[in-house]
Amino acid sequence: MPAKKKSTRKKSSPTPTKPSLWARAKAKARSKFKVYPSAYANAWAAKEYKRMGGGWRGRDNRVSKKKK
Repeated sequence: MPAKKKSTRKKSSPTPTKPSLWARAKAKARSKFKVYPSAYANAWAAKEYKRMGGGWRGRDNRVSKKKK
């Protein structure tokens, strides 16, 4: 019986639909926060990017609630 091959496909992470706009949002975060990269600064940058009209493409990486 042949062994099953493991999938070598990399799971795609969310990517910005407008890379130049994402770069601007990250630059704003760098100037706003003392420590970059940080979770707080990246969350702010993502929120700012969405506010400026950007979006995301790829796998959804939000945490889902477990059903009991």
